[in-house]
Amino acid sequence: MSIPTCRPAHFALFTDFFQFGGVEQVLLTLAKALAEQGHRTDLVVCSRAEIPMDRVSFAVNVVELKSLSRWRGRISPLVADPTGVVPLLRPIVLPLKPSNILAYLPDLARYLRREKPTALLAAKPYPNLTALWAKRRADVATRVIVSAHGNLSRSLQSQRRPKWRNQFISPLLQRVYPWADAIVSVSNGVTDDLVALTGVPRGRITTIYNPVVTPDLHTKTQIPLDHPWFQPDAPPVVLGIGRLHQEKDFPTLLSAFARVRAQRPVRLVILGEGKLRAELEMLARTLGIAADVVMPGFVENPYAYMARAAVFALSSAWEGLPTVLIEALACGCPVVSTDCPSGPAEILDGGRYGRLVPVGDDMALARAICATLDAPPPAERLHDRALCFSADRAVKRYCRILLGS
Repeated sequence: MSIPTCRPAHFALFTDFFQFGGVEQVLLTLAKALAEQGHRTDLVVCSRAEIPMDRVSFAVNVVELKSLSRWRGRISPLVADPTGVVPLLRPIVLPLKPSNILAYLPDLARYLRREKPTALLAAKPYPNLTALWAKRRADVATRVIVSAHGNLSRSLQSQRRPKWRNQFISPLLQRVYPWADAIVSVSNGVTDDLVALTGVPRGRITTIYNPVVTPDLHTKTQIPLDHPWFQPDAPPVVLGIGRLHQEKDFPTLLSAFARVRAQRPVRLVILGEGKLRAELEMLARTLGIAADVVMPGFVENPYAYMARAAVFALSSAWEGLPTVLIEALACGCPVVSTDCPSGPAEILDGGRYGRLVPVGDDMALARAICATLDAPPPAERLHDRALCFSADRAVKRYCRILLGS
C-alpha cells in the first residue's frame, strides 16, 4: 500500500476531454497517483466519449457534467463576473460558435457546491477559465489551481485560420487568471510564455514537470511487438509519435528521413492520427520513401515501439513539455529533438541527453539522426534522466499546491 505524500483530502481534476491527447493523459496519470496515495479523487469531464476507460484507475470517480445550450452557456461567465461585460463581450458573448465548454459551467458550479472538494485542478485555457468562473458562481472555499501545458502564444499565432476572437484571449486571461489560488506550468518555457501573455507575476507560477514515468511503464516495454520491422535482423527504425497536426511538423521529419534513407538502410514509423494524414502520405510518396514509412495510427502501447526503436525523433514546431520525449528516455531509446518552445531543451538538459536542432531544419535533423544511429548513448543514462519526471516527484509537488501548504 502506498504511503500518502500529504494528508488525505478530496481533489478534483477538470478538463473538457473533447479529445484525448497529452494533457488528458497527464490528468489520468495524476488522478491515479493521487487516488493511490489515499485521496478521494474525482475526474470531472465534459464528455466521457474520448476517455479510454481502461486507463482510468478503479479508485478514481469519473464525473460527467451536463450541458446547457451554447447560447445559454455563454451568459454564464457574465453571471460569475457581472462587471466583466467589456472583456467578455468579444471572446465569449458575440462569437457565432462560442467555446463548447461554456455550456458546462453551471453544472461545474453545482458540482462544487454539492461536493465541496478541497481543491480543483484545471488544465488548458478554456477549462481553466471555466473553473475560475464556476468557483465564483458556486461561492465555495475550494482552491482552484489552473495549469498551463503548452505554448499558447505559438498556438494562437500558428493556426491556419486564426479565429478572430483569439486576439482577445490574452486580455481575458489577464483578467481571470489572477483569481486562481495557484498557477502551475509544466516547464520553464511555458512559464515564460504565460508571464508574457497574461502579465501574471512569475512568482505566482510554479513549474511542476509532468508525472510521466510510472511503475507500469517498464512493464509495458516488455510486451511483445508483432511487427516485421522490429525483428533483430531488420534495418534500424526511426520513430515519431504525435497527433498528425501542424504543431508536430512531421513534414520536416519526413524530409529529414529522406536524407537519412539516401545514405543508409533505415525505416520510419510514425504513431498517431490526425487531419494531416493524407498530406503526409502524399509527401512520403513525393519524396520516394513511401516503401520505408508506415503510419499505423494510434496504438495502445507505444512503449513497446520506443523500447525497440533505434532513434526517437521529435520534430515539433512548438510544445509545452513533450511527454513522448520523456517516455522515450524512460524506455532507453536514444532521442533527437527540435529545440522548439518549449520543453525539449529542459528535458534534454541543453543537449546532454539527446541532440537538439533548429525548428524546421530537415538537414540538421537528418545529421542528428545519423550521428545518433552511429553513436547511441547508454540506455542507463537515459533511464536515469527520465526519473526526474517520475509520477512520485510530481504528485508530491501537486499535493502541496492543492493543499496550499
